[in-house]
Amino acid sequence: MTGAALQLRLLWQRNAGLYGLYLLLIALLAVYAWLHPGLLSVAGVARFTQNWFPIAVVALAQTLIMLMGGIDLAIGATVSLGCVLAASWIGDSYGGAALGIALAVGVGAVIGGTVGAIVALLRIPAIVVTLAASFIIGGIALLVMPRPGGHVPAWLSDGLAGETPTALVLLLCLLVAWRILQATPLGQDINAAGNNPHGAFRSGVNVARARIVAYAISGALSAFAGVYVAAQTGSGDPIIGGPFILDSITAAVLGGVGFLGGIGAFRGAIAGSLLLAVMINVMFFLGFPPVAQYIAKGLIIVVAMGLRLLRER
Repeated sequence: MTGAALQLRLLWQRNAGLYGLYLLLIALLAVYAWLHPGLLSVAGVARFTQNWFPIAVVALAQTLIMLMGGIDLAIGATVSLGCVLAASWIGDSYGGAALGIALAVGVGAVIGGTVGAIVALLRIPAIVVTLAASFIIGGIALLVMPRPGGHVPAWLSDGLAGETPTALVLLLCLLVAWRILQATPLGQDINAAGNNPHGAFRSGVNVARARIVAYAISGALSAFAGVYVAAQTGSGDPIIGGPFILDSITAAVLGGVGFLGGIGAFRGAIAGSLLLAVMINVMFFLGFPPVAQYIAKGLIIVVAMGLRLLRER
């Protein structure tokens, strides 16, 4: 076997699952386009990306934590908090809107960093800390806004979730920002800590700092997803983030991210979130009840992880 052929074989072995995901995604997109002929229009793309964007953002947040061997069960509550803070703080002016968004995202980053510090410094399992944090953050969201309400300016809702595919541009900006972060020493420390924390520590990487920063980024992304949801709906809702916990995990697992850390990539998370968004829309057009979506997501997690374990054996 030639060197080129061997390299192609190794590349296929490493990415077979991801290539299969791409093929399944193409097939589902074809079905979706058949069920919804207006998908390929500008308005159709805009409507689809409005639904896909928050799923993609929380998938990126969850993937970052799972790559480090953890899990973030507080993502849904942080989405809810970001949503109600946005609906409470965003002003009608451009400056007021920018300040409100920055404050909401900043709160998410602080909360995520605090959760990360507890996980990294006190060495409490992430599943325990983030589960407890989800109740605390959810309670804070209810204190801020006991029932749906608040206000998001119409111009902001139209700009973020209107008839133009702004969400696609925002997602591209997030991916570019992540690529830039990966090129920095901090981004390299996060990657090293996720792939091999013990080896990274012996090499001089501050694993605790990398973990704290990862959770802070996850919190900021989750809060930003909440801001976007507030712009979609035009108001805040203190319990709207619940489904995003399962969505984030399902999208990450679909994208090939492992629960033990160091396995997976962000392009897989984006593809997984896109596949999940298409699947939800296809099930809607085929008349499946909402409860069927939860069953499908749970089955996807079990089947995807089972196939990964069988392949590794």
